[in-house]
Amino acid sequence: MGEPLSAAGRAALEKGDFAGARRLAAVRMSEASGKAEAYFLLGVADAEAGRVQDGIRQIEQAVAIAPHGEYRAQLARLYTLVRRDGDAAATLRAAEASPPADALGRDTMACVYARLGDHLAALPHFVAAVDLAPENDQFRYNHAATLSFLGRNEEAEAVLELILGRAPNDARAHHLLAGLRKQTPARNHVARLRTVHDRASPGRDRLLTGYALVKELEDIGDSEEALERLVTINSAHRAALAYDFARDAAIFDAVEAAWPLVAHAPMGEGATEAPIFVIGMPRTGTTLVDRILASHPGVESVGELQALPLAVKAAAQTRSRTVLDPETILAAAGRDAGAIGRDYLARAAHHRRTPTLRFVDKFPGNFFYAGIAACALPNAAIVCLRRNPMDTILANFRNLFAIGSRYYDYSYDLLDIAAYYARFDRLMAFWREALPGRILDLSYEGLVEDQEGETRRLLAHCGLDWSEECLNFHAYSGAVSTPSAAQVRRPIYRDSVARWRKHAAALEPVRAWLEAQGIGVD
Repeated sequence: MGEPLSAAGRAALEKGDFAGARRLAAVRMSEASGKAEAYFLLGVADAEAGRVQDGIRQIEQAVAIAPHGEYRAQLARLYTLVRRDGDAAATLRAAEASPPADALGRDTMACVYARLGDHLAALPHFVAAVDLAPENDQFRYNHAATLSFLGRNEEAEAVLELILGRAPNDARAHHLLAGLRKQTPARNHVARLRTVHDRASPGRDRLLTGYALVKELEDIGDSEEALERLVTINSAHRAALAYDFARDAAIFDAVEAAWPLVAHAPMGEGATEAPIFVIGMPRTGTTLVDRILASHPGVESVGELQALPLAVKAAAQTRSRTVLDPETILAAAGRDAGAIGRDYLARAAHHRRTPTLRFVDKFPGNFFYAGIAACALPNAAIVCLRRNPMDTILANFRNLFAIGSRYYDYSYDLLDIAAYYARFDRLMAFWREALPGRILDLSYEGLVEDQEGETRRLLAHCGLDWSEECLNFHAYSGAVSTPSAAQVRRPIYRDSVARWRKHAAALEPVRAWLEAQGIGVD
């Protein structure tokens, strides 16, 4: 079909000159052979201006005229922005027959695959993007991240060191590199990270390099300095946030207030499938349990889906900018639970590889939706991970979640996390009373102490036969795109049990606050 874009069109997009792209589109629209390019340029310009739906319509017209891989790659990207994952997946499959010839198009295809959770399919496109534009460190970083998700850590490390050789202050590369493995006194990047962190600009770069340094200091045994630095880094970031725990408390309150309506909601045609939800506070062992379940021959993992929150948002039909808020929770209460269940399964289907298998959705935040899940999906199994409160709070404090996500603003202050944990604990007690027998509470410490016994209990709750393969979860080859990737590729270990005691003096205000709330700390 030839090149989809003229040299001028490509130059305008690469420079981010969207006004120029519009001018060129007007010229090309008047040419019989240029209409597809014109629609594509207009679509990209519209999307970059925030008019994503308009952009989709323009690029759909471009694809209808000339189904180039580059057009399809960008169309798939825009579909993911409006949560049309099924359309994105179908567009990617069509693009595979004639993939983009340019580096940006290949990187875009790979990024969409990654957003859909298919890191294995993303990898060859990232490789192609790097081959076509070896000077582009963004493409190289994306390649390294996917290698790390697939457990190919030595290859990822080599790519990251190449980036850092050219861009020594690349904060994302430092952060990803630190997390690839447990560092040792003989082999670490602490000295380099000290230098880079000290000269990093306040904000994102300082956070990323700071967390990388803290992680490596902890790895090599300098836990006191690690915590001191972490407190300083998080305190500075917390001061820049307009966060009040009352915002999160209102969501918890709405979930409980909505339950009577949810429990008595009409039930249309029921969903018969039996997904497995793994829920809980972040950093409590949800990835570990996901890997154990995915090692079972009858189960696959689809990672952390937004499918249930999005199905609830669609049922609520609220116009708020956030997926989870009190208005949405209350508006969804009383809606047809069966319809929510069917919508959830339709959204999840785009992430499944083998539809004949049961699947695990391990988005921890689904604890807000446990009641809706139980009603909308009557055959679903729900497993909640519980971990020592102090270890849970410290682990949330030590982990850098998505910086731009307001859902994790609680995680930069120890007492904010304690308040969030206490409210989570109360909600789980509420679900235990409201949904007797539906949710299995699984202790992280219990799993570490008695792996086989707790695994048998887990499988029985999920209606799965015993499989020895579940004890060898660390040998499972599936991708892991959470901060626990390196840990879950090891057999079960005890390093993280009672870790908070190393910092007992510094954490005393947290322990005292929890005990005042009636939450015991062992």
